Amino acid sequence: MTTAPRLAGHRRRTAVASTPELTSRSWHEPTAHEIEGMASDVVLDLGWGQLVFGQTFRDLRGVVDVLRAEETGRRDICVYPRDPQVLVGMAPDELFIDPSLTYRLDLHRYRARPEVIRGVFVRTVTSQAEMEVINDLYSRNGMVTADATTMWANHRTRTFTYLVAEDTRTGKIVGTVTGVDHVLAFGDPEGGTSLWCLVADKQDAPPGTGEALVRVLAERYVARGRAYLDLSVMHDNTPAITLYRKLGFTRVAAVCVKRKNPINTPLFAARPPGLEKLNPYALIIAEEALRRGIRVEVTDADWGEMRLTLGGRSVLTRESLSEFTTAVALSRCDDKRVTRRIMRRAGVRVAQGALACEGDLDDARALLRGVGDVVVKPARGEQGRGITVGVKDEAALERAVAFALQFCPDVLVEERVEGEDLRVVVIDREVVAAAVRRPAEVVGDGRHDVAALVRSTSRRRERATGGESRIPLDDTTAEVVAESGYAMDDVPPNGERVQVRRTANLHTGGTIEDVTDQLHPEIAEAAIRAAEALGIPVTGIDFLVPAVDGPDYVFIEANERPGLANHEPRPTAERFVDLLFPETRRR
Repeated sequence: MTTAPRLAGHRRRTAVASTPELTSRSWHEPTAHEIEGMASDVVLDLGWGQLVFGQTFRDLRGVVDVLRAEETGRRDICVYPRDPQVLVGMAPDELFIDPSLTYRLDLHRYRARPEVIRGVFVRTVTSQAEMEVINDLYSRNGMVTADATTMWANHRTRTFTYLVAEDTRTGKIVGTVTGVDHVLAFGDPEGGTSLWCLVADKQDAPPGTGEALVRVLAERYVARGRAYLDLSVMHDNTPAITLYRKLGFTRVAAVCVKRKNPINTPLFAARPPGLEKLNPYALIIAEEALRRGIRVEVTDADWGEMRLTLGGRSVLTRESLSEFTTAVALSRCDDKRVTRRIMRRAGVRVAQGALACEGDLDDARALLRGVGDVVVKPARGEQGRGITVGVKDEAALERAVAFALQFCPDVLVEERVEGEDLRVVVIDREVVAAAVRRPAEVVGDGRHDVAALVRSTSRRRERATGGESRIPLDDTTAEVVAESGYAMDDVPPNGERVQVRRTANLHTGGTIEDVTDQLHPEIAEAAIRAAEALGIPVTGIDFLVPAVDGPDYVFIEANERPGLANHEPRPTAERFVDLLFPETRRR
């Protein structure tokens, strides 16, 4: 008996059973043997839409029928469709191939990271309430929100895995990812899994949060003996693609097919020129208008100005300021002295105040002696420019007035009232959102000094707001840090919060927390009354309140151009477009 000759340098390998290629070759027609035991026509509901597993459908007409039945406000996705060009060709006016890329991680070759990612703890979701937190993350990142009850029901099976990332310094949930086990879902002969809805809070998530979430999910599936982990990523999402390649993901030929619905419009229809240059406050309105089929023309991107047109009617807007706001209403908000008079007549409580101008500080000094602590601000201005908080002696008063005079020849001095800085957004005589604004602060990690923490926190704020918010590294920051008992080169302990600015203005790094559901009815009524007295259809009314859920408040000012993007997931942009084009209102 003779044996086959052996070539030098080559070793015999034991033959292994081949795995069917159902997802990496869309043109492959599987045999009955290859799909033995696999369920057919599989559709999973993830709360934000349905996952339609195309490789389980023998007839493409079934996929078309499922996508046609998509519910309003949802985003269904067909993954791994066979012959996607044929599928789209069956309903070209309804379907399109998503401009995304599919990446795959071979779990048999996955290698764990040798060191722990600091500041992040990834764990399984533990309650339905945390599903609402996940929804907040989705909304703030422009994703479709999901039904929390559906997500929680999914999570109670092993088919779905919902992970969250906690900031170990604060305990706050700052990221999430969803995993689907294809073997448990439909008996996948390839042994595959997939990753969906990876998101990390652009403002608060520590560096490496996204990587930590992907790694923990991959390691869960390695432990189950699964073969691969797939994900879909937009072709121009360079940061995400860089992360996936770093972790060992490689491209595969699989594509996704979606329905041409209003949510998906930016993916299959040309975007208006200049849209990418808009700031977040104008962009959120433009996106909502486009979803409703309203034409958007960017007339001045740097100014946030757009013309919205539907049928024969058009409206010019600058962020949340529109032609519906009259010049008189605008002037009433612009001059804080006038605003205070109108509020008094309307029965809205205001703080004690006095006027000052160059060379005349007598009334301001008398107010300071009477109350002991004042706020100095230009009578006209916005975005916190020229404001000094916490003036307690006459020398500081003179400096603060001189600073405010750089922005306006008239200065308003008001009693400093303790309490939360509350912004209430009123649109068309309705309270749409309420949020507490807090001055910028940093959280110690036990390794970096205050200056480094300010720089890193400011970078995150800039990324989260498209450059609209940053924390200045100036004398005011150093003074506030000193009041907290630190110098700029001190290293705060891990988890220690250090306030770095006095004012809660978002343009100087302030943060915002939604409190709409806790707002006391009396404060809500005062905000509506203030907007009506000013005669303004869209406004941000600022109060100082001892407690959001209590009736006490003091009016501070009214903003004629509130930043609607700051209040997601509240429907601020939706209500604004309802005001402009009520015929498009969703019922």
